[in-house]
Formats: sequence, C-alpha cells, structure tokens
Amino acid sequence: MSKQTYKVCFCFRRRFRLTVSEAPQEIKELFDSYSENGMMSLDHLQRFLIEVQHEEKATAEDAQAIFESLHEFKHLNIFHRKALNLEAFFKYLFADINPPLPSVREVHHDMTAPLSHYFVYTGHNSYLTGNQLSSDCSDVPIIQALQRGVRVIELDIWPNSTKDNVDVLHGRTLTTPVELLKCLKSIKEHAFTASEYPVVITLEDHLTPDLQAKVAEMVTQTFGDILFSPGSECLSEFPSPESMKKRIIISTKPPKEYLEAKDVKEKENDSQKGKESAEEEAWGKEVPNLKPDTMAVDESNLEENIDEEDLDEGDPKSQQNADAAPEYKRLIAIHAGKVKGGLTEWLRVDPDKVRRLSLSEQELEKAILTHAKEIVRYDIQEAAGIINVMDVKRVFTQRNLLRVYPKGIRFDSSNYNPLIGWMHGAQMVAFNMQGYGRSLWMMHGMFKANGGCGYVKKPNFLLKTGPHHEVFDPKVKLPVKKTLKVTVYMGEGWYYDFRHTHFDAYSPPDFYARVGIAGVPADTTMKKTRTLEDNWSPSWNERFEFPLTVPELALLRIEVHEYDMSEKDDFGGQTCLPVSELRRGIRAVPLFSRKGDKYPSVKLLMRFEFV
Repeated sequence: MSKQTYKVCFCFRRRFRLTVSEAPQEIKELFDSYSENGMMSLDHLQRFLIEVQHEEKATAEDAQAIFESLHEFKHLNIFHRKALNLEAFFKYLFADINPPLPSVREVHHDMTAPLSHYFVYTGHNSYLTGNQLSSDCSDVPIIQALQRGVRVIELDIWPNSTKDNVDVLHGRTLTTPVELLKCLKSIKEHAFTASEYPVVITLEDHLTPDLQAKVAEMVTQTFGDILFSPGSECLSEFPSPESMKKRIIISTKPPKEYLEAKDVKEKENDSQKGKESAEEEAWGKEVPNLKPDTMAVDESNLEENIDEEDLDEGDPKSQQNADAAPEYKRLIAIHAGKVKGGLTEWLRVDPDKVRRLSLSEQELEKAILTHAKEIVRYDIQEAAGIINVMDVKRVFTQRNLLRVYPKGIRFDSSNYNPLIGWMHGAQMVAFNMQGYGRSLWMMHGMFKANGGCGYVKKPNFLLKTGPHHEVFDPKVKLPVKKTLKVTVYMGEGWYYDFRHTHFDAYSPPDFYARVGIAGVPADTTMKKTRTLEDNWSPSWNERFEFPLTVPELALLRIEVHEYDMSEKDDFGGQTCLPVSELRRGIRAVPLFSRKGDKYPSVKLLMRFEFV
C-alpha cells in the first residue's frame, strides 16, 4: 500500500505515495500523558478511560477487556508486557469497541407512561419497495423496517381482483399487490427481533364489510394472544409501551361503507398547487428549515385537503354501514379519524377517550404557519384560559397521538424534515423507509436513542405546560443550555471499502467533512472542514462548537464528501447521532451508505465534549 498508480491516458500514468494512518498529534500527546517509557499499562488505561473518556465507572476489568479485544493485532507486541504501545492505543481508539453511543443497547427511558408520551419509529406505505407509483409491493421492506427497529407499520388494504380476498397495495397506481396474509405472517415473525416493545399496524382500509370480517379473522388467527384487543369502545388512556411488550396493536378508522369511487382530493390538490422537483441529489437535498411565513391561508383550505380515510365516523362523508363487521371494529385499539370543521375541531380533546389524528406534512406546515397567533378558547382546559391553536395541538399530543405523513406528490418516496413534527409533539412522524436522503438519515439517528427500541420519551417541555400555562415554541430563541465541542481528527477505511478509481479516475480522493446540528431553528447549522487533496486517510484536526438551546431535540449530523472540480461532489459516508446520548471523549464514528448500510471499514476519529 506504499504507492498507487492511476492511468491518465494511453501513455501516461500518475503514481501517488499512499500515507499510512498515524495518530494525530493530540492523540500522541495524550498517550505520552498516560504512559511510561512509551507503554500504557492497565492502570494507565483505566485512568485514561475515567479522565479523558469520562467513563467514571471504568474498572480494571474494563481496561483488561480492551487489551483482550486487540488480540488480532498480536504483531504490535502488546501482550507479553501487558501494556499498549502508541500504535496499539491508536488501534483501540479507532476500533468498534469505542463507539460514539453506548455500546450496550439498553433501554433507559421510563417506559411506563402512556404511548402518547413517546416519539415512535413510524413507517409510511411500509410495503413499497420503491417509488409510490410503479414499484412492487412486498413483505420484504416490512421485514427490513422491523429489523431496523421501526414500530409502526402501515398497510393499505384493498379487495383483490376477484373481490374475494384482501391485497396490500398503493391504490390507483401501477404498484403490484402482495397478499395481506403474507404481510401479517412476516410481521408476526419479525416484529420483535430488534425490539420487544409493541408494534402498531395502521390499516388504511378500502374494504366491503364481508372483507373486513375476513381481515378480522386473518388478524386474530395470525397474532392470537399477542394481539391487544380492548373491544369496540375507545380507550380513555393509551397503555404504556412497558405494559404492551411483545404485543401487536391495530390502529385504523372505525369501519364505514366501502366506496368504489373514492375521492383522492388531497393528492389532486397537492398536484395542482405546484410541481415540486422529485429529483434529489445523490445523497438527498439539504433538509429544509421551518421558516416563518406571512402567507395567509384560510382554515377552510385545510378542510379541503381531508383524506377520506381519515374522516371520523361522526362525519356525514364517513357514515359507517349498518352491516359493518363488528369483529373488525373490535380489533381496533387505537381509533383514528378527523371530524369535520377544520383544524380547531380536529384538535379538540375529548376527556373521556383518546384517538389518533393524521395530518399530511403540508397540513402540519400550514397549521404552524397560519394558526400560531390565532387565539381560541380551549374548552377542556378552562384553567389554561386563552391559548392559541398551536398550544392546543401540544395539549392534544399530551393525551392523543398525532401522525404526520408525506404529502401526496412525493412520488419518488422522498421525505420531509422530521423535526417539524417532533418539535410540535407529533409522536408518529411517518417516513418512507425504502428511500434514502438526509431526512431519513435524521429519522434513523433519532431512533438510535434509548437502546434503539423504537420508542423515545418526549422531553418534559412537550408533555407539560409551564407554571403560567406557557408551552414550548420552537421558533422562540431560548438561552443556551450547553455547548457541544466537536473535534474531527481524521478518517480512514475508504481505501478498503472502495475501488481505487471510485472517487476519481486520475488520483486519490479529495475528502472534506460536514458536521452540524439538526434541531430547533436556533440550533440548526452545518459547518465544513477544509478539503484535503489526494489522501485516502485525511487528517483534518479541526474543531467546531455548537451552542445548543434545546439539546433534547438535537441531532449531530456528520457527512463526508469528495470534492470534484468538474462535477457534483461524490458521497463518502454519513451518520446521524442523538446529541443526548453522545459519549464524551475520543470516539470511533462508523459511517453509513446513502441507504443506511454500515460500511465495513470507514470511520472517523472524533472527540465530543460538553460545556
């Protein structure tokens, strides 16, 4: 690996010396401080773990485990003296045993609160393998989502071609169907491989009463005792994730008369309001921020966008058939639907029952932009006095579930900024998991928290009002709570994971890193290192500071790109990490592909400190 040759033309070749990765100067200085005569003993390493890595409970056994983990580097001569030299210490810092998040995936949030107190890892059209118009429907993306830890699976159920069975497909498109029973069996088999906490199946049904009865039979026979079925009555409060471990929960609207000619107003309206480019850059467009807008939109405009399957049984458009299958209705644990009347009515809280409300990303954005200053009286919480509609929404999400889903014109299965939902208390921010891009990377990053169980407890400020009934407003700039200091030392691994002409046909790659925060508007930023030319193991040694006003919602975004003078820069890896769970100290940060697959070798060496 000392030299590498690139063919420039028929008779000319360029040869580059390949630099071997070596510890940055700061790492060398730390090693000198925690070693004697160039060797780090067990005691030295334990002290380093406590003082530099902030692992206050580190024991001699922990240090010994690190020694033993380096057995593959016997050629470094670290065993006969029971000590590490600089090279071995550097190998440890860059090893998988030194990750940026807790290495033991433990659930550490309180899991005994109602489901409405958690952000939930939520999929949209979970059965699609690709785009929204012509891709195949399959149980494979459902299995993949469950294996990643997704806890909410959406199935659109329709009569099959002969009207005697039930298929899963994206209606009125060219998507090819898959049998519902196959999807249900796959859910049962894989539901709890990544997490033992409950899986919610949201059904968007387009069925006749006899087929609803058939679905009820399929569901009860497939899931048996693990199905949570409280009966036909609405719950007065949602159960906790802890009480629902290894249970399946069904959520849908109460059954109504099957409509052959279903109106799809929302998709038509979205398409008429302007064509947005469906194309994204190779790694996805930069995630848009939520910016204030003075554009006035009538609330009746929101009502026009009602998707019929979200209507509640109280609406004339959604009157259920007298013959609707009662066994199907008894399956529904989380009732869904909208009532007529627009945003104010949709968000009205019933003290005697809880439910799920679905809003498209467009409806949510309009609600935030156009109703934040509209004053209404909230009739349930009289003690709160006069509060605005967005305040009601946050009160709504303290008891009820708010699901946000991609707008209809995202035919390419792209996604939106998930923080728009999370900042306003939405528990189920539904994403197209089969796609990729920066928004989806943020989704994956959020749910690396809490042991990757798919449930993340919402911050207290989204669960409770303040002493004067004030609620959290993400647009208000708050005092800085803490500052995250990030050092990007270096990266390595591309040489092993990519062919040598992958980034540049004529020379080694020119890498730069982007590091930043996704969070509330005041915290959101991206910064960039310098570009290092012709280097497979770039050593940037750059520091960045990120003041955080709401660290509870902050995600650390990390990307590596390869500079290309003539074309679009190439993608070199990414990851997204919940700031609340970052391990302080020097850490090896693995990078992932655009689709979220971990690279075998590519890592960054970084340091994280909080002040």
